[in-house]
Amino acid sequence: MITQTRTETIKNIPLRITSEFVVEEAQNLLMETESKPGDDLPHDFEIEMGLLATLLANNAAVEKVAETLEPEHFADSRHGRIYDAIRRLAIAGRQANALTLRAYFQHDDSLTDVGGATYLARLQAAAVTLINASDYAERIIDLFRRRALIALGNELVDRARRFALDETSLDQIAAAETSLFELAERGRMNGGPIAFVKALGSAIDIAELAFRRESATTGVTTGFNRIDRILGGLQRSDLVILAGRPAMGKTALATNIAFNAARARLAWRDKAIVDGLDTADVGAEGAVVAFFSLEMSADQLANRILAERSGVPSDKIRRGEVNADDFVAFAQAANEMTRLPLYIDDTPGLTVSALRTRARRMVRTPGLGLGLIVVDYLQLLSSPTGSRSENRVQEISAITRGLKMLAKELGVPVLALSQLSRAVEMREDKRPQLADLRESGTIEQDADVVMFVYRDEYYHQQSKPQPRPSETQSAFNDRFQLWQERAEEMAGKAEVIVAKHRHGSTGIVELGFEAVLTKFSDLA
Repeated sequence: MITQTRTETIKNIPLRITSEFVVEEAQNLLMETESKPGDDLPHDFEIEMGLLATLLANNAAVEKVAETLEPEHFADSRHGRIYDAIRRLAIAGRQANALTLRAYFQHDDSLTDVGGATYLARLQAAAVTLINASDYAERIIDLFRRRALIALGNELVDRARRFALDETSLDQIAAAETSLFELAERGRMNGGPIAFVKALGSAIDIAELAFRRESATTGVTTGFNRIDRILGGLQRSDLVILAGRPAMGKTALATNIAFNAARARLAWRDKAIVDGLDTADVGAEGAVVAFFSLEMSADQLANRILAERSGVPSDKIRRGEVNADDFVAFAQAANEMTRLPLYIDDTPGLTVSALRTRARRMVRTPGLGLGLIVVDYLQLLSSPTGSRSENRVQEISAITRGLKMLAKELGVPVLALSQLSRAVEMREDKRPQLADLRESGTIEQDADVVMFVYRDEYYHQQSKPQPRPSETQSAFNDRFQLWQERAEEMAGKAEVIVAKHRHGSTGIVELGFEAVLTKFSDLA
């Protein structure tokens, strides 16, 4: 039996079906066919029937709701199946009405399950006036979310009461945040065509941003002039892959970039305060950085940055082999970095969904303004629970796709580190190529920028000459002299190879590299 409240709802909703016949017919149909999700759960069958009746009477209205409304959003599963059939026929360019639906369900041998041919005919006859289909769909989705929230709450209570050895309370909180985010995204309409004049305005704004900034970049500065010149900085919504073989210094370079971006933001903020400017201005330099380190601990990363800033080798810091001057330099560097907008998360085995949840939490934090995400490294990210695949390529594909979606969703660049396959070691020329990316297909496809770190010095050291049988000392000395001269030319140099750049040119940038400080720098 329909309550007075439900009847008033359909009479008063702003997109109304005004005929008393419709209300009476809805009551009759509900009494005959109602499939309740539970009296205590939010639902409104009159709204569902009103929308279905309108779609049957005017198939063109399907275009207004098809992108956001799904069959699962209906409280009555039979209404969901009817809607799915209407949508399929309309998208295929075929007429959807009581007659064609009857044939459709007869073909699927499930006509009885959806209420029978009589129900379809009476449902179509109920549409004596047209309604705003989009508003009705929004109401149906809202009620669906409310039911899902109740179900999620009940599930959280049940999980919290159970004690599993492999699931802590923090794991449950992370899972709850992920579920809430996914629920919020379901039924949300995003994107769609925009006028060219609007896109043109955005392009002009980007050009103006570069003009206003001292660094002349449109994105987040890396702190390296020639890299910024090629890329224009790390661009919003871009997935940037930084790859290299072990010992090439990819983590060191990523750490340097993160520090440079955070330092540039701090310097700009201090200057803005002095000049009386808005510190939230879009023309701000640098970025607030979130560094997700799945390989190194937070204190190890901090130790590296302190070594780079103080000039005291990190191994000496760890062993306590510092003199008074070293300690003063070390303390001064530490004091300067206390205000740095750089945040490190060293949680091991993080999933993409958990990473997204934590990044979104930072975005929502008032006054923070996350501007760059660094992930070290993507092969250490875990697949979501229950979705682990035996095919590692498919797992990496899901991870890179998730990182790209995160970059677009938050509107910030995501810098993700990646390992390279051992194929590099088999070639005479050890410079990496796109094909060397481990599980490279999807990484190369999803990335907007792919950069490689390469140090010729590392491989040259491994080719140090050894005396050959029956070789004279003079001949060996000549070979060794040539090797040593070449080693001196390579010493302290590294290459950043921009192998893919969706927005511009590629090229090779030479940088200085101090191994003892894990520090990259621009060459003069």
